[in-house]
Amino acid sequence: MFNSLNLNASKIMLLLGLIILGLISTLAIANSIKTINRVKTKSIESQFITNKHPEKILNNQWIISPIQAQELVAQGATILDARSCQIFNYQTLSNTTCISWQEFSQSQLPFKGNLLTDDKILTEKLQAIGIFNNQSVVVFSDTINGWGEDGRIVWMLRSLGHQKAFLVDGGFAALIKAGFPRVNFAKNSYKSRGDFVVKRNENWQITKKELKENLDNDNLVIIDSREPREYAGKTPYGEQRGGHIPGAIHIYFKDWLDDNGMLLSRDKILEMLAKKGITRDKNVVTYCTGGVRSAWSNSVLADLGFEVKNYSGSMWEWSASDADIYPLDQLNYWLGK
Repeated sequence: MFNSLNLNASKIMLLLGLIILGLISTLAIANSIKTINRVKTKSIESQFITNKHPEKILNNQWIISPIQAQELVAQGATILDARSCQIFNYQTLSNTTCISWQEFSQSQLPFKGNLLTDDKILTEKLQAIGIFNNQSVVVFSDTINGWGEDGRIVWMLRSLGHQKAFLVDGGFAALIKAGFPRVNFAKNSYKSRGDFVVKRNENWQITKKELKENLDNDNLVIIDSREPREYAGKTPYGEQRGGHIPGAIHIYFKDWLDDNGMLLSRDKILEMLAKKGITRDKNVVTYCTGGVRSAWSNSVLADLGFEVKNYSGSMWEWSASDADIYPLDQLNYWLGK
């Protein structure tokens, strides 16, 4: 056939090459279309799987990387957006449930920082948002502009007996950077009802009475997680009295974050703590205004291996109590005195 077209050997080889190249290209395009169609039919969870291999999550770990979060979600973890996005209509992640810490806490001052007391109500609420006994829970928030709400939810779940709740280092922004799909929040759609039943774990919480009884304990370290002005004595968030619990060391919770909202290295945080005399041989209590920022600090410290409890009633509760029994110290130079 080729000789009838008066083609020499070189031209014949070139023509054959072009034909073969065309066939290869056609097969490649067909395979790509097939792959795209297959991905479209997969669940959100399967799309999170990457070729990266996250480190094994340890039994005492409370904080995970975005890559570890991808792995857990691929295994069926429940994802919680702790930024109250149903109130503010934020963008969120696909297949995510938006919640607020207030849903699980008492509604009236001075007890707003404390969890609801009825375990049946808490069990119902947590089952309704898809919390399972044996399934991980991945929680995120806005680490730069937020108040540590992700830490509050993780602390709450751990305190109610769920041992597989984790907050994501870097929060929402870090997850988006890692490739999680983003959507406009419309309405929560829970994939299925959970089976989690509350069984409280007292290891991570301390009451006002217990804290008062241990103020003179030489092995106790109290960390105030609030802003410097609050520690000094200002009352911007509804406290009845200003100041800080006697002996409390001030460490604003965001001092452990870099400018991108990511946690500083473990060694750096441990160094900062050691300079203030806070080491793992101490018993640590954290508090703030309503137990949110302090719950986040509790999560970080627990992840670092500290024996730590969050005083969830915090300043709302302490400042509303008898000043002679529950005293507060102030920094007069901050108050202009």
